[in-house]
Amino acid sequence: MMEKQAVLLPRDSGRLIATKSKDVKVCPHGVKQVAKRIWNSLSQNEYSIKMWKQHELHPKTMTKETIDWIFVLDTLNFSFWTSSDIEPYLVHYKGKEHRGYWALCAVINRALDEGIPITSPSYYASMTLEQLQYVFRSYTSTPIPLLEQRLKHLHEAGKVLQEKFRGSFVNCIIQCNGSASELLKLITENFSSYRDTATYQNQTVSFYKRAQILIADIWACFEGQSYGSFTDINTLTMFADYRVPQVLNYLKAITYSDKLMELLRSGRELTQGERLEVEIRGCSIWTVELIRKELEELTAQDSAPKMLLNSIIIDFYLWDFATENWDDIQDIPIHRIRTQFY
Repeated sequence: MMEKQAVLLPRDSGRLIATKSKDVKVCPHGVKQVAKRIWNSLSQNEYSIKMWKQHELHPKTMTKETIDWIFVLDTLNFSFWTSSDIEPYLVHYKGKEHRGYWALCAVINRALDEGIPITSPSYYASMTLEQLQYVFRSYTSTPIPLLEQRLKHLHEAGKVLQEKFRGSFVNCIIQCNGSASELLKLITENFSSYRDTATYQNQTVSFYKRAQILIADIWACFEGQSYGSFTDINTLTMFADYRVPQVLNYLKAITYSDKLMELLRSGRELTQGERLEVEIRGCSIWTVELIRKELEELTAQDSAPKMLLNSIIIDFYLWDFATENWDDIQDIPIHRIRTQFY
């Protein structure tokens, strides 16, 4: 009987993929330049862990209810993009229009404002499609993509929390005794929708984008305290989606082959687990690891200010950088893929 192959964790997956990648390459000079850019921002206190709560749609309180809010958020945190030839999915909330990830945050807050207990596992474990359609209603004629998949995620998550963890993700955190790596393992073993893996050159690799960002969001919201206190938070990597690779390419920290760039500009959707998608995501993980190493060397200098530094902070910085510089970055094509993982 053949022994089941071990799944490489995201950091080891990134290293392996970057070593063997054909169409995506890590650019050492670009890595150094990005590290300097982030270093300047961090050393001048322009960016820190506190930025997470400064976003207007994120929770501001550090309570058990906030944990359940974040868990629902990241259980549904995937696939917001729409084709350029149709209206985008938009949510109108408190006088503003929101799209993408922020539309999801607005959806959750709007539902709670309307008395819909969207963060309660006992409610969403048995939600109907019609109820979820109402929660996700759009300001435009374009509905949220993959609505039935989102309902499936909520049903599974609510059922697992009720049957195994006394109805709250808080108990998942408590069970892991302050270990981010143990919590990552618990999430991916108990919630199938978070098992973000692929096969690359006969090796099972993992990215665990939503599982890692779930832990990171809790850590950032709670500022490393209480339920957000993890002794090994630095074991997490960046969150391999389609936006951060776009930024890394824009900043010349990763480069794409002419063939890949032509394919991306053509608008062809990639399929889950195909080589090109795996190389984009894996090389992005490893590039951020190299940026982190460069930053660690800068902080090791005697005159350097001491600061909180890990791959999560780098990812948050790059994602916000994309938002703030969208007019320039949008000329770089993203890899289009319709997936439940990001």
